[in-house]
Amino acid sequence: MNRDQLSDGQARRLYDQATLLARLGAWECDLRTTQLCWTDGVYDLFGLPRGSTLHRPSTVDLYHNESRAEMERLRGRLITSGQSFVMDARIRSAAGAERWMRLSASITHEHGRPVRIHGAKQDITSEKDMWQGLRRLAYSDPLTGLANRRAFEMQLSDLRRSLGDGCALGLLAIVDLDNLKPINDRFGHAAGDECLRQLAMRLETSLSDAAIVARIGGDEFALLLCSAGGRPYLLHRLEEAQKALARPVTWHKNTIEISASIGATLLQPGLLHDPERRFAEADAALYIAKTAGRNCLRLYGAPVRDAKAAMQAAGADVLRVV
Repeated sequence: MNRDQLSDGQARRLYDQATLLARLGAWECDLRTTQLCWTDGVYDLFGLPRGSTLHRPSTVDLYHNESRAEMERLRGRLITSGQSFVMDARIRSAAGAERWMRLSASITHEHGRPVRIHGAKQDITSEKDMWQGLRRLAYSDPLTGLANRRAFEMQLSDLRRSLGDGCALGLLAIVDLDNLKPINDRFGHAAGDECLRQLAMRLETSLSDAAIVARIGGDEFALLLCSAGGRPYLLHRLEEAQKALARPVTWHKNTIEISASIGATLLQPGLLHDPERRFAEADAALYIAKTAGRNCLRLYGAPVRDAKAAMQAAGADVLRVV
């Protein structure tokens, strides 16, 4: 035998070492008896003692609901059509640890009948954590921790999905911190940053059921809100949030008075909205709120459009009607 060739025992040992290092294991299920056969890597993934007796219903219960439903759907398709699959599934180990698993599956036939399915299962929790971290960097605002403008635009691009099927009425609002420049000039930019952070936290707390709350740049924030309560309820929610935003901020023993102006537009659920137009409507309402003074809330509507057109025709530079 060539000295470079491996014996069966050596090859098996190296294979086992490699699969455990890769947090990978092989599995097989007898379709007649549903008996499972796992290698050590799969036992480790599910947090079960190596070599312990396996019961398929018990192991399937360790999948999160959505992953379990998708796995069973693909498994059924595999058995009936022979179509192999690969999927990422969320599981919970026997000890309660949250993990991600990459599951691959194929099928073996004998005499034209499916007899067993088999494949590999790999722990990809670290990979998922890495991608989630990169996603947070790409779609979150580093100062406030909120979603950033890119994330908001993505959510806004599909309002029907964002607001959900049970939404009776939606609302898009843009929130602007009043007088940020004077705060920066008097107390410093660190104080201004703290005011922005406080405003972000208050928005998240007072509108915790919003589809998204984002900082879209500078002193501006945006949000999508849905309610079955209709227009009066949505406006009441914004008014209550605005009261919370107007609480003073304490900064190095200084009390900083703050407030926010809000412009909003209503969204009819189930309709195909033009996201840019809806955003422009909320922005127009914000413009009116800002020109009306500090701590104002304005809703876009027919009076806004008509008044704006009339005043532009007259050459006016201030708009106060909503």
